[in-house]
Amino acid sequence: MESSRGNPGSILALLLSAVIWGFAFVAQRAGMEFVGPFTFNGLRFALGGLVLIPFVGTLRRNTSAASQAAPSYRLWIAIGLAGLVLFVSANLQQIGLVYTTAGKAGFITGLYVVIVPLLGLLRRHRVSAFVWAGCGLAAGGLYLLSVVGVFSISAGDALVLGSSLGWAIHVHIVGWLAQRSHPLRVAILQFIICSALSLAVAGFIETIRVSEILRAGWMIAYAGVLSVGVAYTLQVVGQRRVDPARAGIILSLEAVFAVIGGWTLLGETLSTRGLVGCALMLAGMTLAQIRVQTRSGSPTLDSTS
Repeated sequence: MESSRGNPGSILALLLSAVIWGFAFVAQRAGMEFVGPFTFNGLRFALGGLVLIPFVGTLRRNTSAASQAAPSYRLWIAIGLAGLVLFVSANLQQIGLVYTTAGKAGFITGLYVVIVPLLGLLRRHRVSAFVWAGCGLAAGGLYLLSVVGVFSISAGDALVLGSSLGWAIHVHIVGWLAQRSHPLRVAILQFIICSALSLAVAGFIETIRVSEILRAGWMIAYAGVLSVGVAYTLQVVGQRRVDPARAGIILSLEAVFAVIGGWTLLGETLSTRGLVGCALMLAGMTLAQIRVQTRSGSPTLDSTS
């Protein structure tokens, strides 16, 4: 059996996913200058689904007849729920980006790593002391990064925080689905659902102009083809030879790349207080993924996603 520590190629694939997702916050925020959030998400998730469709043929050739069986009604309901939660989460994040910076949005979104194990309490999962400590650090970091005045959080940060809760719920739903259906099937179907719902809402509340879509073309293409399609595929490739624990740590670096992207491409800046908050949140995210190995007694990193 291959080592769970992974190899350089697999680690590089995961790191590229983190880079793509981090810089996607820049594309998502810049795209808001031309199209509405629902239009943006509708188009980018449609592109993401199209990018994955060619892999379906490979999936059929390399999976057993049992795994190719049509999903049951319970699976269809779960996939529909995954698409609905994805729709809500993605659009809360996209609307929030209108009122906050790409860098801050990246770190606040990353809080789903901490929220996932807490939601696990509802499923009677155990929460370790490391998770509670990580929550404390992340909460303190969020306060320094986002809370202004006596005790108020900006509208944009609050919306992105709501999306982070949605991503955490989404992780649990997809975790259930991943044991019963192939990830590519789940991904494509939920992307289609999210895209259809987003475009339907956009048709009612947003003005859709082809000229404006073309002006936002590279942002939509990046967020759709690269962020949704390519980065997801790289994640799957990378996690074949890297255990979930280390993969989770590498992927959480998207928050750092979101700050770098906002700084280099959008001219965003963070105060010293904000930088300390980011550092605390990153430490909290990392700490929340540590569990104690019962057989050896030594701590090891454990991804919640």
